[in-house]
Amino acid sequence: MNARLPAALAHGHGSTVRAAREEHWLGALMLAPALLYIALLLGFPFLLSIWYSLSDATVGSHALQFVGLENFRRVVHNATFWRSLRNALVFTLVSQALVVVLAKILALALAHDFPGKWLVRLLILLPWVAPISLGSIGWLWIFDPVYSIINWTMRALGVFGPGVWPVWLGQPGLAMASVIVVDVWRLLPLATVIILAGMQGIPQDLHDAAAMDGAGFWRRLFRIDLPLLMPVMLVALLFGIVFTLTDMIIIYVLTRGGPYDTTQVLASLAFFTGIQGGDLAEGAAISLFLFPLLVAVVILLLTVAHRVEVT
Repeated sequence: MNARLPAALAHGHGSTVRAAREEHWLGALMLAPALLYIALLLGFPFLLSIWYSLSDATVGSHALQFVGLENFRRVVHNATFWRSLRNALVFTLVSQALVVVLAKILALALAHDFPGKWLVRLLILLPWVAPISLGSIGWLWIFDPVYSIINWTMRALGVFGPGVWPVWLGQPGLAMASVIVVDVWRLLPLATVIILAGMQGIPQDLHDAAAMDGAGFWRRLFRIDLPLLMPVMLVALLFGIVFTLTDMIIIYVLTRGGPYDTTQVLASLAFFTGIQGGDLAEGAAISLFLFPLLVAVVILLLTVAHRVEVT
């Protein structure tokens, strides 16, 4: 019996190694579709845009010539590019600051039971479920210079006098405020769901103990909720920044970058230059400026979230 023991142990060790090897290949096989998706739908266009940015590619061109960094040199010497970069930063930072604050307020409201809670949740989620292009068209009617429901309502309530009739998408300051409102409307549901999910993970015992110690709502908010929710809120902020910086649908539908490029952002400028303007090379060069910006934002927010979670 003792002589059989080493053989049994060796057989068991071989089975363990074989099972581990099979599990390794199974994991690689299950990851293959996601890796293929990333390679085909993300990696290939990214590499193609790099090649276009280093060439003289135009719409309809058959032969490409290598021009080096000439397209990037023209972009950085273009005043519209710097204005679009500034607009993109203002558009993103202001809208996402509003999204995080409003999402926290909505999450606090939805964390309690009240009559019609399911209807409120449905209405909050509708902007995220509906296609953004259709939602932007609806906002285009809301901001219409003649039939704007905002203007007519304000006029009926006496807020706007006889000589006051804002052209929401035709005045520089109002146009930027309008597209920020639409972006907040679009991304607020996602941030609310993320923060609400994070709130469900906070133990109720912490709130009960704080309430027994006499802590009020604001003290519990700043001493318990916000510190524990900070990593989750940073993740919601990260998603919002990535979606806002890389999206041009709101700008395209509402303002086309106007008036006078005051709402032009990098994503829309790249589209108008590369697709509508026909200069694929310069459009690709403009779009590539988003890459280091997004990488820096992702690294910064994930680092801060990790440090907050550890502490």
